[in-house]
Amino acid sequence: MRKIVVIGMGYVGIPCAALLADVEGNDVTGLQRRSKRSGWKIDVLNRGESPFEGNEPGLSELIARVVKNGTFRATEDVDALKDADVILIDVQTPTDEQNIPQYTSLREVSASIGQLMKKGTLVIVESTVAPGTTQNIVQSIIEEHSGLKGGVDFDLVFSYERVMPGKLIHNIVNLPRVLGGITPQSAERARDLYSGIVKAKIRVTDVLTAEISKTIENAYRDVNIAFANEMALVCESMGVNIFEVRDIVNELDSRNLHIPGAGVGGHCLPKDPWLLRHGLYKYGAWHVEPEFISLARRINNHMPIHMAYLVENALKSRGRAVRDSIVTILGIAYLENSDDTRNTPAGPLMFNLQAKGAKLRLHDPFVREWDLAVTDLERDLTKAATGSDCLVLVTKHAEYFDIDLKKLSKVMRTPVLVDGRNVFDQAAVGAAGFEYRCIGKVGAQS
Repeated sequence: MRKIVVIGMGYVGIPCAALLADVEGNDVTGLQRRSKRSGWKIDVLNRGESPFEGNEPGLSELIARVVKNGTFRATEDVDALKDADVILIDVQTPTDEQNIPQYTSLREVSASIGQLMKKGTLVIVESTVAPGTTQNIVQSIIEEHSGLKGGVDFDLVFSYERVMPGKLIHNIVNLPRVLGGITPQSAERARDLYSGIVKAKIRVTDVLTAEISKTIENAYRDVNIAFANEMALVCESMGVNIFEVRDIVNELDSRNLHIPGAGVGGHCLPKDPWLLRHGLYKYGAWHVEPEFISLARRINNHMPIHMAYLVENALKSRGRAVRDSIVTILGIAYLENSDDTRNTPAGPLMFNLQAKGAKLRLHDPFVREWDLAVTDLERDLTKAATGSDCLVLVTKHAEYFDIDLKKLSKVMRTPVLVDGRNVFDQAAVGAAGFEYRCIGKVGAQS
């Protein structure tokens, strides 16, 4: 029996742990700190239930099965590390306001692993980190606390995930997996582990290459989204529909203009470019300044601010000031049909509207609570819209595609709609009596 401990029961750790627990011969423990924010997951998982509110195909059934089979359980007891043959690290690695990685959790779990693990354990870092972190921080801390030598007494691998809410199981199983081992033996042990759950290609490389690949992969997407967002602002300011332009451009197979929108959120894209930049400087490459990724971050961070401007512009057209207007935010999660609020663009949008004196209401069909909420989340859309002066769509949850616009316009004080995801047909919105603004379509550049 191979005993596996997965540290961190989040969007990466839970599906990975459940998949591994479904493989014959594996016994998996999910290790989670029992904090006010996330400790409740332990009880939910041990009941055989998924803690996620969003649509996650196959996950609920998988968790129920492995808990019933006795091959998976969750705990807060770090002593589970003592008998582990394999330890996976899936803790968050955020950046601070200066875009510097904060490795408090990573350092803590690395120390615990070093203090408790047995000789011969395979440790795998799945958390996204700045290039150089796996060996310079994780390996060093484990060696310091264990007295063991990496590559000799224990194996260490960096193997990054490619998960996203709504496709957690699918992406782990069907997307290629990259392994960066500190030794060939480390990589081969990891390959053996992942081959039980990954159907796609498993590629082996060195640790630094794997770390850089992860951060570049997400920086590449962030840059492409930023270009689309900037072109949306260009088209909007010239009275042209960016979405028609996008269709024309993408008629060429060699073009892939991304979809602009209200902003970029999630745990990865807002921080991974900064992790790449941080790793570059840690290696002493001060002569190289990654200007594209810095510019992309500024553009994408600006989009929620531009959304606030569109709200102000649309309200003004109906004779209302933002101050004391009631603005209803539709969608608090950063991604459609999920409950993931990490780095959601709804946050800076809300702060900007509050600074202008607006009164806010929040609606989301999946999010149960939110630390930054200024008021309770409303699950009933009609209640959230009643008496409101403006609806602002941030997240394109499926529920919003079927909104009865005429019904909502009648219960609102001022029928204004700002569309951050091109969900609504402009003619239909106008026919329902709304003043309409949309990123890249209607309104003036801020």
